[in-house]
Amino acid sequence: MKASDLRNGMAIKVSGQINVILNTEHVKPGKGPAYVQVKTKNIESGSVLEKRLRSVEEVDQVDIDRRPMEYLYNDGTGYVFMDGQTFDQMTLFAELVEDEMGFVKANTEIIVLICEGRPVAVELPKTVDLEVSDTPPGIKNATATNQLKEATLETGLKTRVPPFINVGDKVRISTDDGSYSQRVND
Repeated sequence: MKASDLRNGMAIKVSGQINVILNTEHVKPGKGPAYVQVKTKNIESGSVLEKRLRSVEEVDQVDIDRRPMEYLYNDGTGYVFMDGQTFDQMTLFAELVEDEMGFVKANTEIIVLICEGRPVAVELPKTVDLEVSDTPPGIKNATATNQLKEATLETGLKTRVPPFINVGDKVRISTDDGSYSQRVND
């Protein structure tokens, strides 16, 4: 497949190793040929690589099975997921998905990427709703300004929230960068 056809979430082989594409950007400079800037994550090592490919360059695509699975628990070595149809359990090693799992509560269904029969990564939604478990008290008459305070969410994820957010509030968090988006009312 041509580099210009690459999309987020696809898997490709780079230097003989399987990488999942995190981000693609098609660049058409004023001078010179167009190219594709690709950010990938190696499924074996978890390392992130940025690579520039010519638009017409051929890339080896790898088939990835996307299965909805329920996150059960962390067993100390990895994260255990269960297939809701077959009830098979699979463990994803912590090194591969540690950054993403701060956004996932136990018993939540997410997409698990399976390559060559083994789980290699998770695909998160764009945003998640999590409850604030710890934050300094709100400031009386606080307005929505650029002032932010530290907050710990129910999964252990730390983020910065506006001063009017209190313990027990639900907030919407972007999974791209872990930033606060808005307060969620039940």
